[in-house]
Amino acid sequence: MSRAVDVNVLLYASDAASPRHAAALAFLAEAAGGGEVLCLAWTTAMAYLRIATHPGIFDHPLPPETAMANLDALLVQPHVRTLAEEEGFWEVYREVASALPVRGNLVPDAHLAALLKQHGVRRLYTNDADFRKFPFLEVLSPFA
Repeated sequence: MSRAVDVNVLLYASDAASPRHAAALAFLAEAAGGGEVLCLAWTTAMAYLRIATHPGIFDHPLPPETAMANLDALLVQPHVRTLAEEEGFWEVYREVASALPVRGNLVPDAHLAALLKQHGVRRLYTNDADFRKFPFLEVLSPFA
C-alpha cells in the first residue's frame, strides 16, 4: 500500500518556528525511508514552493534555492514516488467533485484527492480536515 503527503506537512517540516516542526521532520524521515511508498503529487510540490517562498505568508520565507533543495532531499529517497495526472484524469476529477459542492479552496483539495484516486493511493497524511470530505481517502494526521 502507498501513502501520500499534503503540502501542510512539508511546510511544517520547513518552518522551524512551527510547534509542529519536529513532528513533521520526524514523520517525513520515517515515511521517506520506510518500507511503504510515499507519494508526492507534483501539485503538492509546486504548492510547497509557492507557499514556502511567499513573503506575504511567512515572516522569513525560504529562498527558492532552499525550498528546491528541500524537495530534492525528499525526492531522492528510495521510497518516494511522484504523481501526475494521467489520461482520464478529468473524468476522475469530475466523479470526485460531483459528490460535493467543490468550489473555492476545496478545488485544489479535490484535485489532489482525484489524483490520489487515479493512482490508487488511499491514505493521505495531512493536517487539513477538508480531505475527510472525500470518503475514499483514509485521512491521517502525522501530529495526532
